[in-house]
Amino acid sequence: MGIALFGLVGASAPNHNTLRAPIPWLRLPAMSDTVSQAVTCAAIVLSCLGALGMLNAHGRGWRPDSRLLFGAGALAVLVVANLTPVGSSDTASYAAYGRIAALGGDPYVTTPAQLGGAYGHLVSEGWRSTPSVYGPIATWWQAAAAVVGGDRPWLTIWALMLANAAAFLGTGHLLMRTAEDPVRAGLLWTANPLLIGVLVAGGHLDTLVACLAVCAIHFVHRAARWHHDLIAGGLVGLACGVKISTILLGVGLAWPMLRSGAWGRAARVTCAALLTPALLYGVYGLHALAPLSAASHLVSEPSLWAVFDRFGTASLGHRAAETATSVLWPLLMLALAWALRRRVPAGTPAVVAVPFALTFAWVLAAPWTMPWYTALAWALAALFRQGRLTQYLVVTTAVLALSHNSGGHGWTL
Repeated sequence: MGIALFGLVGASAPNHNTLRAPIPWLRLPAMSDTVSQAVTCAAIVLSCLGALGMLNAHGRGWRPDSRLLFGAGALAVLVVANLTPVGSSDTASYAAYGRIAALGGDPYVTTPAQLGGAYGHLVSEGWRSTPSVYGPIATWWQAAAAVVGGDRPWLTIWALMLANAAAFLGTGHLLMRTAEDPVRAGLLWTANPLLIGVLVAGGHLDTLVACLAVCAIHFVHRAARWHHDLIAGGLVGLACGVKISTILLGVGLAWPMLRSGAWGRAARVTCAALLTPALLYGVYGLHALAPLSAASHLVSEPSLWAVFDRFGTASLGHRAAETATSVLWPLLMLALAWALRRRVPAGTPAVVAVPFALTFAWVLAAPWTMPWYTALAWALAALFRQGRLTQYLVVTTAVLALSHNSGGHGWTL
């Protein structure tokens, strides 16, 4: 029911929770803002309950055929991937940055507002004057879609949605092939209605990050020869070339190696993970990192830091409150990561447990956090046994989705 409602919202575009450029073959009447918000909230709640229910049933002995599970998830993925993106306007930004790059421009300097036209018009007002905050791999991914779409934004967005769906299913296939419990991996990723609604229906780049991360961990587990470490580090570097925050994965992989005395392995993984994004960003220059610096000061609502920023600004001043936040949130993240690491099921390999704890703690502690940021934590959770942490992850994703479920148009209630 949750997936069906996500699909209904996407098929009833344009509405409050979708972009203003619906896929041309959609013929359902547009939803009003109030109805769209109610249906999307219901979709999130039902998907959350569905995910929790399936995981609870699995914990009590339910063992569906993993091939049937993958097929059902793939069908749902293909349905929502062929509809207008739901829940965020990020795909419009992706399309605009891709169009800038496809035209020979620099998306780290040129903004969607400067691009203008049909592409610039689709980007939400909050991001229209912001250069790309994504890495070079993301830019080339977006540019490839823009080459396909040309001067038709809907076609570029559709290409991005289909590519994202392919990455999602590829990740799910690899997880089900490599996880200790393929059925649980399928329930947590490929057939997870909440994740399909957030990642696939939303068309977010975090799917590609999770895909590269799962591949990296696969090579770390193999670790038969030295070049496997270099490949793993290179994959982490490629993931950083999508979103720089994936550096947490590299830290999470290197830390257990250092603690176990595998200094050579840690050095190889770290060097490859650092050299790869350095080479990628070298294509554009250091100015490509400037938008990241500006974005690092953003605070999302609702969050602990939004409250702290409001009262801190009133009592200490804006600059002092901003400085305090930038110092305190990493400390909180590390404390949460330590607590989460202790609650990961016993027997989980450290190269899975530590990155999971770090990435989940980052979602909980960072001043700016969105529901799709949980993608990496979901992929890692699929690689260990059932536990309460999975339930916390479901609820966290659902709460964030309920808090940020507009199509980039802002709340009107």
